[in-house]
Amino acid sequence: MIFMFFFVEDVYLSDVPGVEVSVWVENLEIPWSLVFLPDGRALVSERPGRIRIIENGKLLPEPYMKIDVKHIGEGGLMGLAVHPNFPKEPFIYAMHTYETKDGKIFNRVIRIRDKGKYGIFDKVIIDSIPGAKFHNGGRIKFGPDGMLYITTGDIFRGELAQNLKSLNGKILRLTPDGGIPKDNPFPNSPIYSYGHRNPQGLAWYPNTKDLFSSEHGPSGEYGWSGHDEINIIYKGRNYGWPRVIGKAGKKEYEDPFIFWKETTPPAGMTFYKENLFVATLASQALIRIKIKKLKNGYEILRIERWFAFDKTRGKFGRLRDVVEGPDGNLYILTSNRDGRGIPKPGDDKIYKITIKKID
Repeated sequence: MIFMFFFVEDVYLSDVPGVEVSVWVENLEIPWSLVFLPDGRALVSERPGRIRIIENGKLLPEPYMKIDVKHIGEGGLMGLAVHPNFPKEPFIYAMHTYETKDGKIFNRVIRIRDKGKYGIFDKVIIDSIPGAKFHNGGRIKFGPDGMLYITTGDIFRGELAQNLKSLNGKILRLTPDGGIPKDNPFPNSPIYSYGHRNPQGLAWYPNTKDLFSSEHGPSGEYGWSGHDEINIIYKGRNYGWPRVIGKAGKKEYEDPFIFWKETTPPAGMTFYKENLFVATLASQALIRIKIKKLKNGYEILRIERWFAFDKTRGKFGRLRDVVEGPDGNLYILTSNRDGRGIPKPGDDKIYKITIKKID
């Protein structure tokens, strides 16, 4: 049994006591994903198709790698992940959109061999995930089990999310080499969970290793809007899209852990000292969700919207990802040059968030 508290009121904090913010990197073009390597380097993906390298807090002028992508709408270069045994296994993973010679759009995950200042293509991990201008998912992360998790969107064809023969509207799970794990819920299938609209965040609770995911709610489909979600992901479960929205209370569908009726679009997220931090797009906030682990589930104690003035205005604009660095600080990526934001001088940026005190 999971305890869900849907009506905790969000608290807006334009300035957060005990928290310092500084610009870490600037002049990026639609950064999407940030990963840190154990030797001190960091890599950031730019949606037009570049992976950039950061050394000692400095963005190097030459890209780590250029990838031929279909940069259209929300498509392009998206998630990055690092092999869990790096550098013994010197591989970086990237998810991107591409177009075939006959004009069809797909998404795939590729593996890149690290060469220090640059990377070279190694192999395709999974291919032929139908893509589109919108709703490509795009987040990839390795879980505590050493498996690669991949979020895919419904490409505005909601019925695909319920079709177990389709890779759309799913969370997929693969081995680091692209194989199908024997303990996946559906035989010979990479599908781990289904019934998703456009999931864009993955994070594991530190102690239980339970998987949490963020998901965009409807944008006018079926007369609905808002209802963006945070879900706890269970193997083989159906999360309902497009058959149910929000809390349905039907045993055949897994209800969301949290949903917001107002438009929030949550993107990348991470756990930090058992708090779930979620980057959001239209609401321009870094959401902090204070969670308490109970014997039979989780309790939501508090929801704060950091750096936000109200439901639609924040200090830094649209936020695409949040990750914890090896220094114990949080890093957030802005997405103000994605065609939906208002770029500020130096955008897009990565901000360093130093938390000196958190209750």
